[in-house]
Amino acid sequence: QVHLVESGGGLVQAGGSLRLSCAASGLTFSRYGMGWFRQAPGKERAFVAAISRSGDSTLYADSVKGRFTISRDNAKNTVYLQMNSLKPEDTAVYYCAADHQPYSRSTIRTAEIQYDYWGQGTQVTVSS
Repeated sequence: QVHLVESGGGLVQAGGSLRLSCAASGLTFSRYGMGWFRQAPGKERAFVAAISRSGDSTLYADSVKGRFTISRDNAKNTVYLQMNSLKPEDTAVYYCAADHQPYSRSTIRTAEIQYDYWGQGTQVTVSS
């Protein structure tokens, strides 16, 4: 059974930093592209960042480009989201997701429907 477990969320002041982690189990982690999405209160869930299964390709939403960094450690079955210069509008529940990519080492996808497994989410609150 596949499990994705996010951690690292919390309350931070604007301008601060947080590092989210997502530990995966029950799957061959190195065959999955990984993504982070977020859902703010009253809004639909939205793409934040993604990384290819090899880690050599990344993609970011315009709203977080230059402030957030996605990375992965295939030896630890973990994907990370380093969030710097946080803004109140970054407040949301953050979800990690896994996208099975058995044939491509570098593919990155941004649509929710393309992801196979999801974590339960971790709350990030940025105060002004």
